[in-house]
Amino acid sequence: MEYFLLQLFIFLAASAIAVPIAKRLGLGSVLGYLIAGMIIGPFGISLIGDVEVVMHLTEFGVVMMLFLVGLELRPSRLWQMRTPILGMGGMQVVLSSIVMAAIALWVLPWQQALAVGLILSLSSTAIVLQTLKEKALMNTAPGRSVFSVLLFQDLAVIPMLAFMPLLATLTLGDDGHHGSVLFDINTLPAYLQVIATLLAVVGILVLGRYASRPIFRAIAATGVREIFVAAALALVVGISLLMTVVGLSPALGTFLAGVVLADSEYRHELESDIEPFKGLLLGVFFISIGASLNFSLIGDNVALIAGLTAGLIVIKWLILVITGKVFKVAKKDRALFAVALAQGGEFAFVLFQFAKVNGVLGAETVEPLISAVAISMFLTPLMFMAYEKLAISKDDTQLNAREDDTINHSGHEVILAGFGRLGTDVGRFLISAGVKPVIIDHDSTNVDVLRKLGYEVYYGDITRLDLLEAAGAKEAKLLVITIGDIEKSTTLIELVRKHYPHLKIVVNADDRQASFKLMELNIDHIRRETFGSALALGQDALQQLGVDPYEAYRLARIFRKKDEEMMPELYKWHCEEEHYISHYQQKHAELEALMTRDLHADNDELDKAWTAKNPTL
Repeated sequence: MEYFLLQLFIFLAASAIAVPIAKRLGLGSVLGYLIAGMIIGPFGISLIGDVEVVMHLTEFGVVMMLFLVGLELRPSRLWQMRTPILGMGGMQVVLSSIVMAAIALWVLPWQQALAVGLILSLSSTAIVLQTLKEKALMNTAPGRSVFSVLLFQDLAVIPMLAFMPLLATLTLGDDGHHGSVLFDINTLPAYLQVIATLLAVVGILVLGRYASRPIFRAIAATGVREIFVAAALALVVGISLLMTVVGLSPALGTFLAGVVLADSEYRHELESDIEPFKGLLLGVFFISIGASLNFSLIGDNVALIAGLTAGLIVIKWLILVITGKVFKVAKKDRALFAVALAQGGEFAFVLFQFAKVNGVLGAETVEPLISAVAISMFLTPLMFMAYEKLAISKDDTQLNAREDDTINHSGHEVILAGFGRLGTDVGRFLISAGVKPVIIDHDSTNVDVLRKLGYEVYYGDITRLDLLEAAGAKEAKLLVITIGDIEKSTTLIELVRKHYPHLKIVVNADDRQASFKLMELNIDHIRRETFGSALALGQDALQQLGVDPYEAYRLARIFRKKDEEMMPELYKWHCEEEHYISHYQQKHAELEALMTRDLHADNDELDKAWTAKNPTL
C-alpha cells in the first residue's frame, strides 16, 4: 500500500510541477507530461519502476477519452460525416499501411510486414485531440478533417484486432495467451470465440440503446450526484472489462457505447462526471509514455530508431498531404492536417503487444518500433509548435486562461449568448428597444473592449450549466444565440432543452449547412448570419442599375419568401448530395423565372411575401 501511494504521489507531483512549467514555456501540457515521464522513469532518475504496469492502468484514460468522443457523435452525425470519415480516413490508413508494409518487406516476411504497416498507419488520438483543443483548432476546417481521420483509425482498430491472429507465423512460448482473470476466451473453439465477441458488441449496443435510460433515470431521481458519478464510472469500467474478456480493445468498446448514448438526455451529465477522471488518467498515461522510452535500447540502436522515427513521420506526412489534396482540403490547411497526424498512436502499444503474444511479431521487431512510435508522439507537440511559428499568428492559437466572470442575475427576460460582430448589433437593438439582456461572451479581448464602451458584458463559457444558472436561465423567457460556432450552439441548445425547456430559442447560423444542423434540433427561429445583408446589398445594386427603388424592394421581399420556402425542402435532401443539387437547381430556376416576370402584373403574390411562415434566414 505504501509503495502504491508513493508511486501515485510521484506521478501527481511530476504532473503538478512539469505541466505549468511547460505551459509557461509555450510547450503545451502534453509535452510537459512526456518530459516529466522521461525524467522520473527508469531510464531517467528512476523514481518509478515497472512502467508497463503503470501504462496498463493509465491506458484507461484513453478508454475514457474515446467514450467521451463517442458521446459527441450521434449516429445521424456519423452518417453526415461518412465521406470524410470513410474517404479521408480510409485513404490515409490504406495508403499508409501499403507503403510501410512494402518497405518492411525488405527485412520481414509479408505477414509481419503487413502487421507493421497496419499498426504504424494509426495516429495518436489522445495527443492530437488534446493539442487541438488547447490550441482552439478543433472547430476549424483542418481540425474537423483531422478528427474524421482519427475517428476512422479508432474504428479500424476493431478489424485489425480480429485480423491480426491470422498473420501469426511464430511459435508461442509459455508467455503467450494468459486470458482474462474472469474467463479465458482462447479456450473456446474459434467459432464460439467469434460468437462471444459478437454477443459482447451487441450487448453494448442493446445496453446503450434500451437499458441505460431507465437505469440513469432511476439514479437521477435519487438526486445524489455521487451515485450518478459512480454509475457513469461503472458503465465505462464494465464495458472495458467485457471487451477485455472477449479479446477486443476496451477503448473501442467504450467508444461504441458513447455513440449509442449520444442521443441520451443524460449525455451532458455523463460528460461532466467522467471528464475529470479522463483528464487525470490521460495525463498520467502521457507520463508513462515518456517513462517507457528505453534510452539504453535507443543508445545501442540510435541510427536504426532515428531512421524508423524519421521514416514514419515523413511517409505519413506525404500520404496525408496527398490525401488532403484528393479530398480538397484547402492548401493553407494541408500542412496542419499532415503535421497533426504524422506520428504513431497509443493503439500501437496495444496492437504491438497483441501481435507479440499472438505470434505475429517477435520482441526483436516490436521493441525498436515501440521506441520509434513513442519518440514520434513526443515530437508531435514540437511539430505543432514549428507549424505555429511558420503558419499561424500567436493571437489565433494562444489559449485564453482567464477565469469565467461571476454572474448573479435574476429577473431578466433575455440571455444573449455571444456578443461578437452580430451579437453586438442584436444587443444594441434590444437595449434600444427597452430590453436589457444578460450578455455573455467567450472572447476576453472583446469583453474588455465592450466594457470600455459601457456595455455590461460577462466573460464565460455559456455551455456550462452553472453559468447558465447564474445568468438567470430559470427565470428568463428567451435565449438568443449569436455564437457563430455551430458545434457550440448545438451543445448549448441541447443543454437548455434538457434543463430549461421553458426557454424559447432564436439562433443565428453561418450558412445553409449550419441551418440544417439546427433544423435537426427542431429550432424554428433560425437566421442566416449574412442573408439579410446580402439582400440589402442586392437591393442597392439593383437601384444603382436603374431599377425603381420600390421594385427593387419588392424583388428582395419575394426572394426572401421563396428562399424561406426552399429551406425545408432542401433540408430533406441535404445528406444526399445528388438529390440536393437537383432540388436546389430546380428551386433556383423557379425563383429566377418568378423574379423575371412582369412584376406589375404580380403585385398580389409579391405583397404576400410579408407573411413568411418559416423564418429560416
